[in-house]
Amino acid sequence: MKKFINSIDTLLDESLLGFAKAHADIIQLNDQPHFVKRINTTMHGKVALISGGGSGHEPLHTGFVGSGMLDAACPGQIFTSPTPDQMLAAAQAVENGGGVLFIVKNYAGDVMNFEIAAEMLDCPNATVLVSDDVSLPKAHSTGRRGVAGTLIVEKIVGAAAEKGADLASCKQLGNKVNQATASMGVALSSCTVPALGKPTFDISDTEMEMGVGIHGERGRETLPLTPATEIVDHLASLIDDELKPKKGQPVLLHVNGFGATPLMELYLIYYLAAQFWEKRGITIARSLVGNYTTSIDMAGCSITLSLLDDELLELWDAPVHTAALRWGC
Repeated sequence: MKKFINSIDTLLDESLLGFAKAHADIIQLNDQPHFVKRINTTMHGKVALISGGGSGHEPLHTGFVGSGMLDAACPGQIFTSPTPDQMLAAAQAVENGGGVLFIVKNYAGDVMNFEIAAEMLDCPNATVLVSDDVSLPKAHSTGRRGVAGTLIVEKIVGAAAEKGADLASCKQLGNKVNQATASMGVALSSCTVPALGKPTFDISDTEMEMGVGIHGERGRETLPLTPATEIVDHLASLIDDELKPKKGQPVLLHVNGFGATPLMELYLIYYLAAQFWEKRGITIARSLVGNYTTSIDMAGCSITLSLLDDELLELWDAPVHTAALRWGC
């Protein structure tokens, strides 16, 4: 294992200190318990949006704290859920009279700890559970995982909250975006968790892992490595079968890297995915390409498609100013 670290035990703390120093104009880091919050003042009555999860997925979630998106994010240890006291402290720090909306990826630890925090919180609150990973069946015992579609939920609901939408409306909107979003990932390598010191699974140079999650889990199947067009057709077909977009439907197409895939390859994947849906009469209305929901140093990517309407388009285009996502400001 070769990584730029001083100590496995201090890696997260030092990384968060660096993040806070680099983006001191946008966010503030709270120490013990760890959470990141936006520093600009929000209007009274604004719904406070809070998300979080294990570290190793940067820029998700801390990179999306700021105007037009999250009010706070709680980083756990690598691939480990943050604790309820982090979530509770973050909620109490940013709640401003409009209640709190938790945006939670559907992983058991995240769900349990956010539920505990919600029960302890003495203000109105609600939760949106993100479950966009179509590599798992809907009937899976714990439901589908929340992966790269989480960013899209956070951005769109964040814009609505910034415009003054109330708690019930923000929750309803988050559920709407989640239901209109589907993702599927593929990996060419595993990732190396520093505390483990070796890849979480073995895969040969001639294989790919189809349907991986973002915590170094194996996928739904190991397949022979094929040309990029065939890989995209496989991923996009499963997403298309799930969402069944109609001809003329405007969509957001998001190609997300897992941390070790060059942008050259991600843009190739985007081009092929756009071709896949344009041939079917689907309108690629908005695009996002890059490393946004990563898995430390995994080589691979995911494709996310979100069905859009006029409301969602307007909210996606609304100004946002965070460390990792910014436009219109």
